[in-house]
Amino acid sequence: MNETRMTINSGGKVITLIGTAHISKESINEVRAAIEEEKPDVVCVELDQGRYDSMNNNAWEKLNVAKIFKEGKGFLLMANLVLAGFQRRLGNELGIKPGEEMKAALETAKELGLAHSLCDREVQITLRRAWSKCGLWDKSKLIATLLASAFTTEKLSEEEIENLKKRNELDGMMNELASYLPKVKETLIDERDRYLAAKIWNSGGTRPLAVVGAGHMGGINAQLEKIAAGEATADVTTLDQIPSQGIVSRIVPWIIPALIIAMIAYGFYKLGAGASLSMILHLLFWNGGLAALGTVLALGHPLSVLVGFFGAPLATVNPAIGIGLFTGITEATMRKPRVQDAESINDDIGSIKGIYRNRILRALLVFFLSSVGAIVGNFIAIPSIAGQFFK
Repeated sequence: MNETRMTINSGGKVITLIGTAHISKESINEVRAAIEEEKPDVVCVELDQGRYDSMNNNAWEKLNVAKIFKEGKGFLLMANLVLAGFQRRLGNELGIKPGEEMKAALETAKELGLAHSLCDREVQITLRRAWSKCGLWDKSKLIATLLASAFTTEKLSEEEIENLKKRNELDGMMNELASYLPKVKETLIDERDRYLAAKIWNSGGTRPLAVVGAGHMGGINAQLEKIAAGEATADVTTLDQIPSQGIVSRIVPWIIPALIIAMIAYGFYKLGAGASLSMILHLLFWNGGLAALGTVLALGHPLSVLVGFFGAPLATVNPAIGIGLFTGITEATMRKPRVQDAESINDDIGSIKGIYRNRILRALLVFFLSSVGAIVGNFIAIPSIAGQFFK
């Protein structure tokens, strides 16, 4: 048994795991050969329905950017695109598309008349669970990590990609991720190990073969053994749910707006209308000004800039409605995404020039930078407003 192939004989099932590097030519050959050799009852792949559909047709053409913003999924879409773009860029260096080994597994299964099963969790659910478990600091670190990955200039050789399948190197990567963002690691890796194992177990037949990322093999193996021994459940219902926010998480976003409103109201009561108006202007200057500056840096439409400037202070009063919602929708409305933007989105996400050229990505950049500007503006506005009491 080599490091990328594992057979588990437990609970009346003989399960074969094939560990792959997602942008590896060698992995494609290994997958085809393994399926032809084993001829399993069912072929399982580490894909969800959404990713499978996007690999077989241009799902981005149906993307409604304004709807994404309205549903509060702007940051999630950014994270999804950055991850996909980073993997695609590495794949382009080797002349291979991400997920080709999964497609090869499904194609081989169809050629041999074998059943197949998509066993991964929907990526939006995974990202939303990861996001919901992060505090403000962890969210900032996650965004910074994703952006750094998007614009990295590091190039990997084909040999280095193949080396990623070695257990010791993968363990080191996982440990580094766990120490940096343990809550994200739990969702992206540990939970998906449990999810994949349960789906493989429930895929039907007694001789399934599963094609998964090499980094998941150890975790899936451990979970399958627990399921077979009755120590773990094969029910993934709870893993498909978005955790509800605790009372502290619901209260924290309202602290800054409440503080700003309280200071302005107290200023009106204590110092008069003139001082209160001055405080409002300070809020407009810092909060609205930096939101507008973020929009300008994103090369947003002039109307998007105005919406950022005048809308940010109003959005601050209600943290459930961030200014990015309004600037993003304005940008997507004034510069409607084109079909070519949808077709090139995965390639454009890999470069700064591509992001500014692509109208979908530009709208996301406007959403992001105006939101960051407004947040920074709030932190500056509070001491600026408080200073009015000491004049």
